[in-house]
Order: sequence, then structure tokens, then C-alpha cells
Amino acid sequence: MAYAINISDAELQKSAVTYRKDLLVMPVIAAEATLQHMTPRPGVAGREVLGQLSGGIELGPYDPQRYDDDGLDIKPRTLETYLGSVIKRFDLNSVAKTVYGSLTTQGEALTSLDLARQVLNYLSMQLGRNLNLHIWNAKRNDTGTKTKDLFDGFDTITQKEIAAGTIDTTEGNFMQLSQAIDESNATDILMSIYESADDILQGVPTKMFVPVSVYRAYNKDYLASFGNVVYNTQFKKTYLEGTDNLCELVPLVSKKGSPFIHLTTKSNMIYGYGDGLDSEKIAIEKHHEFLLSFVATMFFGCQFEAINKERLMVAKLASV
Repeated sequence: MAYAINISDAELQKSAVTYRKDLLVMPVIAAEATLQHMTPRPGVAGREVLGQLSGGIELGPYDPQRYDDDGLDIKPRTLETYLGSVIKRFDLNSVAKTVYGSLTTQGEALTSLDLARQVLNYLSMQLGRNLNLHIWNAKRNDTGTKTKDLFDGFDTITQKEIAAGTIDTTEGNFMQLSQAIDESNATDILMSIYESADDILQGVPTKMFVPVSVYRAYNKDYLASFGNVVYNTQFKKTYLEGTDNLCELVPLVSKKGSPFIHLTTKSNMIYGYGDGLDSEKIAIEKHHEFLLSFVATMFFGCQFEAINKERLMVAKLASV
């Protein structure tokens, strides 16, 4: 089908203003492959204090004169989002043709206004691809120019906590693997990580974040070990064996090259974003005869809500 709808830079500029808040959320939507397993915290610009309340309270035999004055502690953690920016020059006709062609193959009829919005969606979602890839290994670098320089990812945060001694074997939230994971031992090793976690963590729904290579090794090892067992009805295993479907295996492309496997809850994995705050921006500007500039600023960052053993277990891979 021929490209027949014309779209002007004026229409694109107007649409950027009209749909600004929706467009600012698009990068987060585009990173859903990873972020669907985490908990959002919208509207965060800069720092927000998270906290895990700890302390005990118990019933005892009736005694109207007994008081429990033991304190409740809050161990604060800071979620910090950073303001990132990008100015991307592009050829409107080329991008519009790409978007128009991909949508019309699905039988959708487009007006020029529809196409303007789809072009902006396309550009905004490209930002999310790198958020998805660097949610673990990003490391804040004030002089950097890439997504990986914008914020501290979960692996970077983990490494800092290990260096500080707050994630450690003595804390009950860390273990060092002695063997590299392969197709002959993946099942045993992943089960050992789970079984090394605190009983409280084992008693709630959790997610085990692993590289795709580890997940594939687990599937193959599981098939070799349990392939003839009656209850083994599928090759793909979503939950870790022996956990009563409490531990979901989450293989992520963004975990490639990661030195860690993380076992925790969805609620403990926090990511913050601006959600259309006034200081965030989406705009189309023209400073070139033929090219337009896509200008965007947005906040993003991540943090563990808590790192105590009841909420987190980290295993460091032997091969890294």
C-alpha cells in the first residue's frame, strides 16, 4: 500500500503538546518486559524515602499491667530518580512511512492526526528500550550520555550494599555460588538459592530474577531430571520446582552479563518515574531545513524497598 497521508511538523508539534503526559509514560510502557515484575512509584522527582518497618508485637496471657515498650524501627532507604534528557534529530517522512506501513498491514485506517500521535508514540517508546536493557547494570555517571549513565540499576545498588556489608552471608541475605550454572546442575543450584533464603521469604510469592542463559540451563536440566515424571506436563517451567508455585522464575534479557541472581518480592523492586511532572518535557522543534528534533526530559530511578533477609536473597554467580 502506498504511503498517502501527509503529516506536517506543525501537526506533530501540536500533538506533542496535546498528548505530552501520555508520551512521557511511553518509555516506561516500552520497558514492560522487565518492569511488569516490579512495583511503580509515579510522580517522583529527585529523592523519596522508602522504609521497612520492623519490630515485634505479641499477645501474652491476660495482664492489664503489662506494657510492651519495645520500639518499632524504620530502616530508611532512598529512591532517587534522575532527570534525563535527549535531543534526537530525525527525518519526519522516513519515520512516518515506517509507522504508517507497520500499522496499515494490520488493517488500521489512519488520519494525519492519528499518524502524528503514532509517530510520537514510536519515538517515545524507543527511549524505553534502553531503560529495559539497563535496569540492572546502569551506573550513575554525571558526565555520561547514555541510559546506562542515568541512574544506579539494581545490580549496581547490590554491589554497593555488598561493599558496605549490608548484603552479606552474616546478614542472611547473600550467598556465593561455588559452581558455574550449567545444564547438569541448574535445578539443584536454583533450588539451593531458594532454600537458603529466610523462611519468611520462602513463605510468600517471590520472583527469582535470572539471566536467560540460566533459565535455559534450568529447563534443560529439569527435562533431563524429571522428564518422565507424570506431573511434568510441559517443557517450559515458569515456577521453580519444589516451591509450590510460590517462586516464579523471571528470565530477563536485561540480566545478560549480570553477576547476581536476585530472589525477592515484586513489591520490593521499586522503580520511580515522573509521570508527567511539570519539569518533564516532550516537544518537537525545527532547527534544520529538513530534519526535526525530538526533545525529551524525564525522571527515572530504582531501589530496593528493603534488603533485610526477610525481603531479599542475593546469590553471586561463580562464573562472574
